[in-house]
Amino acid sequence: LFLSLFLTYTKHTHIHPLFSLLPSVQLHKVAVGRAADLLKLHAEHLPLRALKASGGEGNLEAVAEYARTLGEQKEQLVETCRLLCHVSGTEPLEITCIHAEETFHVIGPQIISAAQTLALHPSSKIAKENLDVFCEAWESQLCDMAVLLREINDVFEGRRGDKRAYIIYNKHSANLKTVKAVKLDAEEQSTIAKLGLELRLLTSDMDTEVEKWEDQEHDIVRQGQSLSSMAYSMYLFTRGEGLLKTTTDLFHQAEVLSEEGLQLCSSLHTFSTQLMDEQKVVVLSEMEKLMGLCQQLQMGVRTPVQGKTATFQKVDSSIQNTRAIITVVIYLLPVCNKIVRKYKSERSSLGSPQSWRDRQSSTAVKDDVLNGKNSNGFGVKSLEQHMANLTFLESK
Repeated sequence: LFLSLFLTYTKHTHIHPLFSLLPSVQLHKVAVGRAADLLKLHAEHLPLRALKASGGEGNLEAVAEYARTLGEQKEQLVETCRLLCHVSGTEPLEITCIHAEETFHVIGPQIISAAQTLALHPSSKIAKENLDVFCEAWESQLCDMAVLLREINDVFEGRRGDKRAYIIYNKHSANLKTVKAVKLDAEEQSTIAKLGLELRLLTSDMDTEVEKWEDQEHDIVRQGQSLSSMAYSMYLFTRGEGLLKTTTDLFHQAEVLSEEGLQLCSSLHTFSTQLMDEQKVVVLSEMEKLMGLCQQLQMGVRTPVQGKTATFQKVDSSIQNTRAIITVVIYLLPVCNKIVRKYKSERSSLGSPQSWRDRQSSTAVKDDVLNGKNSNGFGVKSLEQHMANLTFLESK
C-alpha cells in the first residue's frame, strides 16, 4: 500500500509531503527491495526474446501480445527509477536514476516499433539488426541499473567512502616509462564500460565476503580489502572518473594490484600450513591459480606497447586479468573464513587457550617459500612494508 501511494504521488524530483514524514530507512528499503525484485524477475529478458522470435516469424498477433508485456515491464522500471531517485543519496546517482528512467521510457516503444517492422518484413536483415540494437540497449540499461542499485546501497550504508585509490611511487615508474600516457576516447571508454561494470559488481561481492569475517585485522582480510579498493579505482577509470586519469595511471595501478595479489598468495601459503590435507589442497590449488593470474597481469603491464590500438588492447587485458584475480579471491574468502570459524569453534569446545592468530604466528615461514621469489616479486613481506611503497589517497 505504501509503495502504491508513493508511486501515485511521486513525480521525478518532487515528493508528496505525506511521504516526507516517513523514515528514510523505510523508503530506502522499499525502493531497493522493489528494484532488486524487478531485476531478478527480468534477468532472463523473456519479452525481448519473444519479440525477436515472433517478429522473425512474421507473427503480428504474437508481437502485439509480447509488446503489451514489455510495455508493462517498462512502466514498472520507470516507476522504480523514480523511486530510486529519492533514495539515491548523492547528486550524481540521482542524475543516473533520471537517465535510467528516460532510457527505459524511450527504448521501450522503439523495441516495440522495431518488432512490428520486423513482423511486417521478416526477411529484412536491416529490420532484424535494428531490433537487436534496441534490445541490446535495453539489456545494457538493466545491467547498469544493477550497478546503480549497489552504489545506492553503498552510499546509504556508508561504504562508498571506504573505497580508496592507490598510486605507486616512482620506483615502479621505470618499468613503464616507455608507455605514453594517453586518455581513452569516447568510443574506447564505451567499449570497456561493460568490463568495468562487471568489475564493480565483483568488488561489491568481495566487500560482502570481507565483512563476514570476525577478525577484520587478519592478513587475508586486509589484503582482500586492498585488492577490492584497487579494483574499484580501475572500475572508476572505465567511467572516466576517479584518480586514474591516463592509461599509464591504470597500468601503475594494475602493477600494484598484482603485487598485492602475490602478497595475498604468501599469506595463503602460511595459512595453508595450519590445515588438514583436504583443506590444504583446496587453498593451495586456488592460491596457485591466483599466483599465475597475478604474474600474468604483472608481466602484461610491464610489457611496453606502441600505438593507440595496442595501448587500448593492453587496457582491456589489464581489466580482464584484474577481474579474473578478484573472482578467485571472492571464492577463497568464504573458504578460508569457514576454516577459521570451524577451528575457533573446535578450540572453544576443547577449552584450548591457543588462538588461531597465535597458531599462525608460531609457524615459521621458510626462506624458500613459493619458489624463492624475492620480496619485490613474491616473497613474504608484511602489509605494512608493502603499503610504505604506496601513496594512499582517498577516492572521490
